[in-house]
Amino acid sequence: MNTLHVARFTAAYWCVLIAAVLPLLCSVLAKRGSLGKPRRDGGFDNHDPRGWLARQNDWRARANAAQANSFEALPFFIGAVVIAHQLGAGQTLLDLLAFLFVMLRVFYIMMYVADMPTVRSVVWGAAFFVNVAILFIGYR
Repeated sequence: MNTLHVARFTAAYWCVLIAAVLPLLCSVLAKRGSLGKPRRDGGFDNHDPRGWLARQNDWRARANAAQANSFEALPFFIGAVVIAHQLGAGQTLLDLLAFLFVMLRVFYIMMYVADMPTVRSVVWGAAFFVNVAILFIGYR
């Protein structure tokens, strides 16, 4: 008898989707208040978006840096979640750790934009170690 395997979209997979959206939210934040404003008045320049972002300072520059770091953290998180699933990690623990990672990344972004570098670095480290834990929870 053939059994049909139905894949479940777990909470950890939803966290991957949320983590993938975080850099986009940082991008929107970096451009906040400048969209629709004329370029000559400092408004966002969609003809040269990277150049425009490179010329920003203060919280806009930090939001853009948080965007880049969020993209950098994404592959490891995705890989860790997929590997944990493949290794048969306990679903509840995996879901909780994935949720914790996303919450730490949200807090990280907030600390980055608020210019709190020490707290930001501590939160980055915590998120990294949570990701390492995700990677290894299925190891037997």
